[in-house]
Amino acid sequence: MFKAKGLFSGGHRMTKAHPAAKGRVHEFTLKAIDGKDRKLSDYKGQVLLLVNVASECGLTPQYEALEELQKKYGPRGLRVLGFPANEFGAQEPGNDSQILQFCKMRFGVTFDMFSKIVVKGAGIHPLYAFLTTQSGFDGEIGWNFAKFLVDRDGTVAARFSPEEAPESKAVAAAIEALL
Repeated sequence: MFKAKGLFSGGHRMTKAHPAAKGRVHEFTLKAIDGKDRKLSDYKGQVLLLVNVASECGLTPQYEALEELQKKYGPRGLRVLGFPANEFGAQEPGNDSQILQFCKMRFGVTFDMFSKIVVKGAGIHPLYAFLTTQSGFDGEIGWNFAKFLVDRDGTVAARFSPEEAPESKAVAAAIEALL
């Protein structure tokens, strides 16, 4: 269905996910930004866009475009999920309360946000360890705002580089193909 492009050189790569990855994303439980446990299995049947986010990054304005994706495609089954992380230039220094307040006040974020996690290196969260080593879209997270698109069954269907704008034609086409 989709042609593979260079994972980082072309901005995105879309291929079939590794067969062992089927449904794996739904197996994880994380803390939501309000501190409550949230099972990703709660999202079964929906298309997910998982994004590691940061509040003090040059790409932070992508929050606005992510919110627009949620508004545009949410009624058809898309859920944007934000995962604050501080691994890149310490650009997410706040605590969960500060992060949530910033996102709501500055960008009007209504999509689901999770507690700050580690997405690269020592202490990497198991979800991101899976995404970067077993999802079929392997490779370390290169910067804030890397995007993983997950189909309704929990299989990773695409990965987009941080520089790939959420409102790009490639991202929209990939989302629409899964909806």
